[in-house]
Amino acid sequence: MQPLMGLDARAFTAARSHGAVTVRPLTTADRAGWDRLWKGYLDFYETTLPKAQYDLTFARFLDAAEPMFAYIAEHEGKAKGLVHIILHRHGWRDGPTCYLQDLYVDGDTRGTGMGRALIEHVYHVTKAAGGGRVYWLTHETNATARKLYDRIADSTGFIQYAKTL
Repeated sequence: MQPLMGLDARAFTAARSHGAVTVRPLTTADRAGWDRLWKGYLDFYETTLPKAQYDLTFARFLDAAEPMFAYIAEHEGKAKGLVHIILHRHGWRDGPTCYLQDLYVDGDTRGTGMGRALIEHVYHVTKAAGGGRVYWLTHETNATARKLYDRIADSTGFIQYAKTL
């Protein structure tokens, strides 16, 4: 396998324990749990996607040639959270930059440190891959998550613009 962007693929295959939470890479066997968590995330943002997009997205996470990665957070052997990341080059940095695209924790485990464990796992993976920056977006109304984000990262003050084509 050709290393992605010249990086050691082992950086992306690590599992880590954060107290009672284990964060590990997504596997084929996680499909049902991932589908449930992904649907919960999309429901939170009042969004739906066709099954074909679920299939494509899941396949991308398992494709070693893709710069996309997914991790599952488990508590007591059950998938309770997920995080999706995309590594990319950056014009201002030598190493890769990580976009944390999606983060979701089941409602019954919010406030337990699971979201923090997922984000810290992303920090660890990105650093191990030679990256020096992780960034993400959240909706301004996502007050609960923003309390966590304000503790573990810096707000850049940038405003996002987007155009669907």
